[in-house]
Amino acid sequence: MASLRDIRTRINGVDATRQITRAMQLVATSKMFKAQEAVRRSQAYADTIRRMVAGLSAADPDLVGSHPLMRPADPSGRTALVAFTTNRGLVGALNTNVARVTLERARDLSSEHPGSDRALIAIGRVGVRMLGSSLPTHAQFTDFPDQPGANDVRALATMLVEGYANADFDAVEIVYPTFVNTVSQTPVAERLFPLRELQEGAAAHNLQYIYEPSRSATLDALLPRFVESRLLQIALNAAASEHSARMVAMRNATENANELIDSLTLTYNRQRQGAITSEMIDIASGANAQAS
Repeated sequence: MASLRDIRTRINGVDATRQITRAMQLVATSKMFKAQEAVRRSQAYADTIRRMVAGLSAADPDLVGSHPLMRPADPSGRTALVAFTTNRGLVGALNTNVARVTLERARDLSSEHPGSDRALIAIGRVGVRMLGSSLPTHAQFTDFPDQPGANDVRALATMLVEGYANADFDAVEIVYPTFVNTVSQTPVAERLFPLRELQEGAAAHNLQYIYEPSRSATLDALLPRFVESRLLQIALNAAASEHSARMVAMRNATENANELIDSLTLTYNRQRQGAITSEMIDIASGANAQAS
């Protein structure tokens, strides 16, 4: 049985851990709300670019349909799988779920199109560690900040745009955790290239624009910006999911620490009371022996 000093030492250690997990929970909560707000602000920009491309598609469907980023995907070729994970742990099953969906998608592509090739583009140190041994790694990005901005996704967007335009990739899919609510983050696989879905709803755009210097130049400028905005939204969504998962994990750790402290305190009090009772019995026994 542990001594009273050992139990008190353990209580102090658990209490110190509880203070750390509580502080990490508060920090993660603040970052989560900031990431959610950033997602909301970026939505208007992405919607505007989508409407502009839809307008171009309505005005000149042949031009948009023939653009290199709109070419049909070749599922039997090389598919780039972009997996968004975190740089740090303490996020529960978030990274495990993303890795599972990525590997499942890779197996599906192999079974549907035997002989097809896959390339991993890992976002986050955890993704490099979890997926690097299972899929051939084409590139890795381990410097994404907690609150990513447009400049942080530009290198990734440039690599994907150039890779698809030059036929280095025949399709690009992104696996990332989507923020559902504060206790649920669901990993999804989303097709990025080809950008055929931008032509959907083009018939609803009846406004006529005059494009300067030309429609072709405007489209060449818009599509990479659209890719950047979409990747930024995904990165922000992944960041919100990370902070939410860490907040929940740290909250659970804090609650477990509270329960452990209560249990240790009860054990300490019982053992201390037992020691006091034993001393009182020894004192009473000694007094009775002297009286007799």
